[in-house]
Amino acid sequence: MVFYHEPRGFGPGPDDNLLYVGRDKFENEDLIKYGLPHDVWFHVDDLSSAHVYLRLPSGSSFENIPADILEDCAQLVKANSIQGNKLNNITVVYTPWANLKKTQSMDVGQVSFKDNKQVKKIAVPKRINEIVNRLNKSKREEYPDLAAQRETYDQCIRMAKKVEVQAQRKTEKTAKEEAKRQQEARSYKHLMQDDAMVSSQSMSSKYQSNKAFEDDFM
Repeated sequence: MVFYHEPRGFGPGPDDNLLYVGRDKFENEDLIKYGLPHDVWFHVDDLSSAHVYLRLPSGSSFENIPADILEDCAQLVKANSIQGNKLNNITVVYTPWANLKKTQSMDVGQVSFKDNKQVKKIAVPKRINEIVNRLNKSKREEYPDLAAQRETYDQCIRMAKKVEVQAQRKTEKTAKEEAKRQQEARSYKHLMQDDAMVSSQSMSSKYQSNKAFEDDFM
């Protein structure tokens, strides 16, 4: 089971800026395994909490998450931490899904990071009930096939790359054909100039012959 929430800025796509949370640490394993490149992972720093993910619009960067959406994410993480929900002045860490590191020696639901430079932190002074209540009102439970969702995403990416390659090849072919056409046009122009030069020389020779004949005759 996955819990979905709609933060401020949700949409326009059905998954753009969508918050989702695993039911337990075992489901978190699937979320870690089948996340998408534009997902961002959130967790309370140094405390136990739910793994909260923000699905950004494709092509967006975790570096530029709007402040209001970031606040919603942090509040949802805090509210889903047994200990963190009771404390003030906690810290929430977040990083791109692709930066999560999972090894066989780690416990279920446990992760680390590939690059600590891609980990950001946000201070959460206190719980804001208005935000948490609004997010909970948008909460819905679903049982998605995460593996199938990831495969569908990968197929779309492969298809997009295939179309891009085909378009690139078509552009290159058109460019080569145009270059060949221009080369042939230049060759034809040069040929015409050579023909014109030969004709001019012939006319000159003919004129000189006629003049010589006239001189002899006279």
